Amino acid sequence: MFNNKKFNRNKLRYFIYYGLLAAMIIFIANEYMSGLKSQHIKYSDFINDINQNKISEVQISRDKLIIIPKSQDETDRGKVLYTERIEDPNLIEKLNNAKIQYGGVPQENTVLKGFFVNWVLPFIIIAFLLQLFLGKLNKKMGSGVMSFGKNTAKIYAENETGVNFKDVAGQEEAKESLVEIVDFLHNSQRYVDIGARLPKGALLVGPPGTGKTLLAKAVAGEAKVPFFSISGSAFVEMFVGMGAARVRDLFQQAQEKAPCIVFIDEIDAIGKSRDGNIAGNDEREQTLNQLLAEMDGFDSSRGVVILAATNRPEVLDKALLRPGRFDRRVIVDRPDLKGREDILKVHIKGVKVSPDVDLNDIAKATPGAVGADLANIINEAALRAVKNHRVEVRQEDLEEAVEVIVAGKEKKDRILSPGEKQQVAFHEVGHALVAALLKHTDPVHKITIVPRTMGALGYTMQLPEEEKYLNTKEEMMDQICVMLGGRSAEEVRFNSISTGASNDIERATRVARSMVTMYGMTERFDMMGLESIQNKYLDGRPIQNYSAETASIIDEETLKIIRKSHEKSKTILKDNMELLVIISKKLIEKETLMGDEFMGIIREYKEKKDGGASDSEALLPDSHNI
Repeated sequence: MFNNKKFNRNKLRYFIYYGLLAAMIIFIANEYMSGLKSQHIKYSDFINDINQNKISEVQISRDKLIIIPKSQDETDRGKVLYTERIEDPNLIEKLNNAKIQYGGVPQENTVLKGFFVNWVLPFIIIAFLLQLFLGKLNKKMGSGVMSFGKNTAKIYAENETGVNFKDVAGQEEAKESLVEIVDFLHNSQRYVDIGARLPKGALLVGPPGTGKTLLAKAVAGEAKVPFFSISGSAFVEMFVGMGAARVRDLFQQAQEKAPCIVFIDEIDAIGKSRDGNIAGNDEREQTLNQLLAEMDGFDSSRGVVILAATNRPEVLDKALLRPGRFDRRVIVDRPDLKGREDILKVHIKGVKVSPDVDLNDIAKATPGAVGADLANIINEAALRAVKNHRVEVRQEDLEEAVEVIVAGKEKKDRILSPGEKQQVAFHEVGHALVAALLKHTDPVHKITIVPRTMGALGYTMQLPEEEKYLNTKEEMMDQICVMLGGRSAEEVRFNSISTGASNDIERATRVARSMVTMYGMTERFDMMGLESIQNKYLDGRPIQNYSAETASIIDEETLKIIRKSHEKSKTILKDNMELLVIISKKLIEKETLMGDEFMGIIREYKEKKDGGASDSEALLPDSHNI
């Protein structure tokens, strides 16, 4: 695929190895089987056996006599004797007198048949079994188990990646960092003349789905050079030393194809730090050492650029990240509001959409989404349009697609009882009303009590008016109040609590705990860092940096924040009980309220209240405690 002469030479060598192995097995088997079924006897013993009537048949060939004795027991059955042929004029008479069958053996047929049966047929059988065995092993191993030292990188010719920088949206800073590499591959002499050195490698770092692999392909597409793509796990095989051999083979082919780009995806599979490895003879360590040596050894002025991608940069070996190897780290982070809108525009190019589609609203509704998520939203919207027998995608399809990704599909077979429906309605309106009456919260976009497949019996969606990168203490406290507004509404209305607030409690506790341990928002610990984030691009799991005694104090401070926010939510809802009842009644009737309608009810209520109080209890028939 990369080097036909080398490939054919390797293929011929393995064929010769297999042929010699099969011939040796067949020779040993034939010798063993012939020793079991045939036995040489003296001619005098043969004459005695004739006289004693122990022979059933005699076959006369050119140089020997093949003797088939009469079976005396199970061990003699199928056994063949032979002796050398001696000129004996009385042999035929002796065989006739003993009434023994005899005859000649067709020499040519015997030789051909023996050669085919003893050599050709076993060779075919062994070759078939080897092919079957190695084929199954290859499938399990993921690559050729006998392809010793041969890398499995895919190579694309010029323009074959089919991706350019215009196909990558929402990552403008990352593209700017990679434009220099493309320019060097196009105009390398300009850099050489001034004495500049191209970075040998660039490490693309970011969460999954942000477009790291797409960016690498775009660099190759822009530069119009061959593009090698291989996964880090493809270097590690069952045989020790094969990973290092594959690294050598990959770089050798890259030098032959220069200028080119080599892309190693998920490099953390082979590039993990060696600090904790005491054994020193691990296959991954040998592969990493070979990669380090190869990156030091090749000449970057020839135009071989190494790109690698990972979402776990903290586990990579320090030697891999030093200048002279991966000189540049390119952050491919989650896109901002404008980036999400640009990504949606790229993915919606091939989709028929109605004129009313506003991608900015969808971008606002998807904070934290990566390119893969946004592509999935566009596809889900198109599928929904086809399902509803439409020829174009509407805004409602995109909004429903966002909700499907966030909360799952509508669960139409889950029918709530009137009491449960009422309690869910008050719970969701509690969230929305607290959010509407506090200062540092995002506007309410939608309230619904339609159950979803991901377990939610209803939910309240808030959309930020603008992209935010910092949160103040007051904003975080108000966020916790909104999270606890659902449980607070159940308490103030029904004087009872349910299991529906489990997720709210979990999220509120997480925010309150981070205020204490990470953001220094308590007087007790001031600006002491008690936790740090590990794997920030994956699960964001915190690492504890405190003692067991401190842990109990952290719990107390966290509880203090939650209790304060809980009391504030209940106070807000008690003071606005009439409004809570009116909105809940409306939500029970319609099952879904949009943000504009929700805010319209609040404004209408305030206007009426200024003109005179209304009896809210009459608006909700027979409300009862649960």
